[in-house]
Amino acid sequence: MIRTGIGCLFVIVLALMPLSGSAQVDNIGKTDTIFAEIAKIDADHWTITISYFNDEAVLGLSVPLRMTSGLNRIVADSAVFTGGRVDHFAIKAFRADTAIQCILLGMIGPSASMRTLPPGKGRLATIYVSSLDKKPIEKLDVDTTTMHPANSLMSMAYTLQGTPPDTVRITHKEAQIVPAFVVRKE
Repeated sequence: MIRTGIGCLFVIVLALMPLSGSAQVDNIGKTDTIFAEIAKIDADHWTITISYFNDEAVLGLSVPLRMTSGLNRIVADSAVFTGGRVDHFAIKAFRADTAIQCILLGMIGPSASMRTLPPGKGRLATIYVSSLDKKPIEKLDVDTTTMHPANSLMSMAYTLQGTPPDTVRITHKEAQIVPAFVVRKE
């Protein structure tokens, strides 16, 4: 009887371990949130607008997404960062993997004058999606994923938080943020 109980507990702990790694983590303040807003342009073209809420200065973000549209094969054509909150960042990367219908957005802001994304809320980028088979896209679903080699939904806070003279230095482990992910549909 005791062995069965310990065995069940062991199985439950093993089953919940992946969930603890993907749970939202923000050691600095409120939980940051990535929003993916899906909108239809026409029968063959849609947009995914990626927005971000953060309450601390952020150095960079990784936003890997998986797109699905039933049996219809789709592709992310491009991403526009212009006019968004990361427009001043040194690196704004977009990689679409058509074979697995995934997108990776990477944004890093290490420049001497503007090295962080200040606290706030707003659009980071707009992604344009098209049908590969020229069939109408009836619905578009988006979710976060992990892409090779180890890109997962994450942001990195600046290790010096606050405004002088009330600044506080945090560790790199504390600076790693796993934001919440919310999908909004038209």
